[in-house]
Amino acid sequence: MRSLTKSPKAFVEMAFQIGQQGLDPYSHPKSPHKYTQAQLFAILAFKHFLNTDYRGVIAMLHDWPDIKETLGLKQLPNYSTLKYAQDRLLKKGALQLFLTLPFAPLAD
Repeated sequence: MRSLTKSPKAFVEMAFQIGQQGLDPYSHPKSPHKYTQAQLFAILAFKHFLNTDYRGVIAMLHDWPDIKETLGLKQLPNYSTLKYAQDRLLKKGALQLFLTLPFAPLAD
């Protein structure tokens, strides 16, 4: 049985740790290296946790600087960066990694 949480910070911390363990730091050696794949993975998992869109999760991260700090983000990615990262991660099979998350959003 999966553990459930309502804590956004706890969810993001766990998603970030799983992303760090299961993903290469960057998608390509010559990528700009602004955001790690683990950071983007955690943001995308957080997007799913909040049941929002790309712009919505960026707005939430802007409003919750402690979560931004947890991910080690100096600046927030553009919503389009998240879309491209999601497409790339799905191609690489990171959906299976997402399914290993021990926390799931609660539907109230």
